[in-house]
Amino acid sequence: MAKNKNAGHKGSYGYQKLKEREPRACIRFKCALTNTILDILRQRPGWVEVKEEGEWDFYWCDVCWLRENFDHTYMDEHVRICHFRNHYELTRKNYIVKNLKRFRKQIEREAGKLEATKCDFFPKTFEMPSEYHLFVEEFRKNPGITWIMKPVARSQGKGIFLFRKLKDVIDWRKDGVRTDDQKDETQVENYVAQCYIENPYLIGGRKFDLRVYVLVMSYIPLKAWLYRDGFARFSNTRFTLSSIDDHYVHLTNVAVQKTAPDYDPEKGCKWMIQRFRQYLTAKHGAEVVETLFAEMDNIFIKSLQSVQKVIISDKHCFELYGYDILIDQDLKPSRRSSYNSQWLVSIRLMSLQCHWGRLYLNWLLEVNASPSLTASSQEDYELKCRLLKDTLHIVDMEGRLTGKEKRIGGFDLMWNDGPVSRAEGNVDTPVNGSFMANTHLGYNNDRKKQLKQLFKSLPTQQKVQC
Repeated sequence: MAKNKNAGHKGSYGYQKLKEREPRACIRFKCALTNTILDILRQRPGWVEVKEEGEWDFYWCDVCWLRENFDHTYMDEHVRICHFRNHYELTRKNYIVKNLKRFRKQIEREAGKLEATKCDFFPKTFEMPSEYHLFVEEFRKNPGITWIMKPVARSQGKGIFLFRKLKDVIDWRKDGVRTDDQKDETQVENYVAQCYIENPYLIGGRKFDLRVYVLVMSYIPLKAWLYRDGFARFSNTRFTLSSIDDHYVHLTNVAVQKTAPDYDPEKGCKWMIQRFRQYLTAKHGAEVVETLFAEMDNIFIKSLQSVQKVIISDKHCFELYGYDILIDQDLKPSRRSSYNSQWLVSIRLMSLQCHWGRLYLNWLLEVNASPSLTASSQEDYELKCRLLKDTLHIVDMEGRLTGKEKRIGGFDLMWNDGPVSRAEGNVDTPVNGSFMANTHLGYNNDRKKQLKQLFKSLPTQQKVQC
């Protein structure tokens, strides 16, 4: 159960730990959201919703509750909540860049420059206004390129703008200066200024990015699962750099695109990631696509490792992250198909500090601690239902799993204090002489069949929601 610490509740941690893995007949849950996750929780066999101040075993909370209540709430061993205490180290745009830069320097010291280039998947970024002068220095080195300004703690495309003139940032900075009678007001909002990827890979002339889901159950040791489903989010207007003020061209957020005058809610603006992978395979070949998706795996793992030592890895916490990935246009048959991984390594060695002149395929745009669970279509609703059901299977409040599973529903275990192999047996077992990661992003998600096999040995009274 969970209670406010001020209530004077005392429990026996040893007793609770002994009981933690035993099956539970009734799970009491609370949910701060009223979208897909609430539907899934209410449908789950043996789960009962509690209201207001009732005691609970599982809470799908929002980050505001976490910030205000986590440190004042007593939790028994079995209790789970859906955020880590300082999740913002990964999900705030300024903190993730700071952590990735620090981690890159650490890798360079310990393993050399070549290994450190595996962290070069985020564009040149400056925190504003604190790094304003550093930004100006960089801006003047490369006149004429496009930059993008993003508020560090907002979502759904709010507050974002593109610019090429320093005057635009000077005006923004002036707007943030407060007079004497404003000094007691809310602090000026922080932004990041980031090199804009001017050469995105286009489909049908339109820009898109990928939303991919990663579930982290622990940071120490790091245990992370990758979901097979996801989607590509398309802009509603053909891409051009001649109109940098048009958000319908440059921002792929569904919250932005659905306000476009010619937006068609029946068609939407998403492709399922299986369709996207099939499209790329037909156009560029399976080998190129395998390399592309392997580089995405690198982004997921390196970003998580960059915050592994700063995230408070509380045993009560798990987190479902939404990764936003952009692919650039250097994924071309003429540039890629005749080259192997050694070519990729040599390119990384020649790469610059920023992305100008680089040949890099995947870019990390941001990581979301609260990826949208509101569906934009029936297909989107079904995807999120599958995702959330399988998330709850892994959280395993019922205590049914052995802890040795490598696949649960649509999730594949990609990291368990080290890389996980697709092969049976040890995590470092080679496949045909080379390691193959246990990731299947964009592959067929035959989750119902897998779940039936996984849970077939359960007693008949323990129903499983597939």
